[in-house]
Amino acid sequence: MHRPGSKLLVTAIAMMLGISSLQAKPLNVPVVYYKLPNGLKVVISEDHIAPVVTVGVYYNVGFRVEPKGRTGFAHLFEHMMFQGSANVKKFEHAKYVEANGGSTNGHTDFDYTNYYETLPSNRLEMALWLEADRMRSLDISEENLKNQQNVVSEEVRVNVLNQPYQFFEWIELWKNAFTNWNNSHNGYGELNEINAATIEDVRSFFKTYYAPNNAVLTIVGDVDANEVKKMVEKQFGTLAKQPAPPRVDLSEPAQTKEKRVSQTDKLANLPALATGYHIPAQSSPDFPAMALLAQILQGDDSSRWFQRLVKEKELTLDLTGGLNYFGNEFDYTGPMIMTTRTTYKPGHTADEVLKEMDAVLAELVTKGVTEKELADAKVRYRSNFYSQLESSFGKAHLLSVLALFRDDPNQINSLLTPFENVTAAQIKSAAAKYLVASNRTVIDRVPEAKTQTGQ
Repeated sequence: MHRPGSKLLVTAIAMMLGISSLQAKPLNVPVVYYKLPNGLKVVISEDHIAPVVTVGVYYNVGFRVEPKGRTGFAHLFEHMMFQGSANVKKFEHAKYVEANGGSTNGHTDFDYTNYYETLPSNRLEMALWLEADRMRSLDISEENLKNQQNVVSEEVRVNVLNQPYQFFEWIELWKNAFTNWNNSHNGYGELNEINAATIEDVRSFFKTYYAPNNAVLTIVGDVDANEVKKMVEKQFGTLAKQPAPPRVDLSEPAQTKEKRVSQTDKLANLPALATGYHIPAQSSPDFPAMALLAQILQGDDSSRWFQRLVKEKELTLDLTGGLNYFGNEFDYTGPMIMTTRTTYKPGHTADEVLKEMDAVLAELVTKGVTEKELADAKVRYRSNFYSQLESSFGKAHLLSVLALFRDDPNQINSLLTPFENVTAAQIKSAAAKYLVASNRTVIDRVPEAKTQTGQ
């Protein structure tokens, strides 16, 4: 599973050049959006800046909808998708792409699983053929399942179990912050549940979730939309529609009391702290203010929490975080938390760190933010957004999730507007409403006490 790094996306050049007063430039990303009779959503965006194209297939399935008792199943299935299909042998998918000067990967997230290739634009039809073939005829066999169970189990051991902190700012924080199993379980997977998956589980999952009517196909790059439509019809038009997957209840009751958790870590040498505040839904009028508030509090080295904890008080060594720790503000559906993670110095306590974090919040709620602070946050946010659009994959990703979750990829051209319109008063109000102790979960993870030999 490819997981991006933490959600700290900063554009220092813009700040150094003093362009915080500049307004957002109008966006005009070309978007062609339609659906095949089998339900497949298709997005095409022409961009002739370079002779490359990105093809993305996004399925409306992630950690949150995997079967109960089968944690890590969505991730396991991502691996199964590279095991071959009717006309493509095991591992040949990647070989085809790489032999033609491209790259390919896949990723499992909270609410989607995607597969993508970036390659020379004259090899587009080959990429479409590869994706259509595995959507139609994935090779699901006992041998492939057993092989990938071993691969994923080893990945869990290497990336989680044998690492200091073990992704506690994701896995353990989500387990404790949420009460609905669909939101709170370990999406990377428990080893015994990964290995308990059966061939019937895999076949059922494939038929239910990997159907054209549960997917988005996005093509971005140096292409002609009319020619692309013909290729898409040829490769995907004959795929059979399946019954819609069952709707999963992702609702969460409001948290009314702070949750505090203490953990020990046998591999860590320094203590660390993670906090998670429940945030409003993307459709809430408070959401844009929360996104900018996250920038002001922890967006970069100039942010309020970084300055207080790392620079002024010298309590902590680092600070990372995000509104959606492993993605952006648009590539999820369902409840979300604003995550903060920091490694603090020995000799200090989690309570000291929290006291300073709360002091920053209290000052913000009392005095608000300055107009310059708000303008700078908007510049950072806007610059990050533009940087996503500069790559064919970044643009394809945004278009795909907007089609998948909102059925409207054209929103890409108006996404910035509500964030540009946020006022200082809205920032202050959002902090007072959401960044309160009763709305957060805190995990204090400290090194396990080591006994000295001979004593």
